[in-house]
Amino acid sequence: MTHKPIQTPDEKLRAAILSRFAADDRTAYANLRVGVLNGLVHLAGVVATLETRIAAAELAGSEPGVRGVINRIEAPDAPSPLRTINLDLSPTTNMKIKKGVSHANRKNV
Repeated sequence: MTHKPIQTPDEKLRAAILSRFAADDRTAYANLRVGVLNGLVHLAGVVATLETRIAAAELAGSEPGVRGVINRIEAPDAPSPLRTINLDLSPTTNMKIKKGVSHANRKNV
């Protein structure tokens, strides 16, 4: 009997994003690499236009379950450094930071 390997949530996200890329004319033939770790999508590769770079990040980011997109796709006129990180910092995923003075900033009086 053969066992079907169980896909992790990250593997499912990666497969869904690759399907989106294949179904979209802007990214279907682009040489893109996709990695997913803890819901963060890492995009890499080289494309001919900035519009394709942007489209890839938007397609990946619109997949349910994606917490953020780290876009390292190289393209003409892409921002330098070739890295853009967009995170979903909604109240449900964002850690609350307490206001106050840190221990490092306190002075002994």
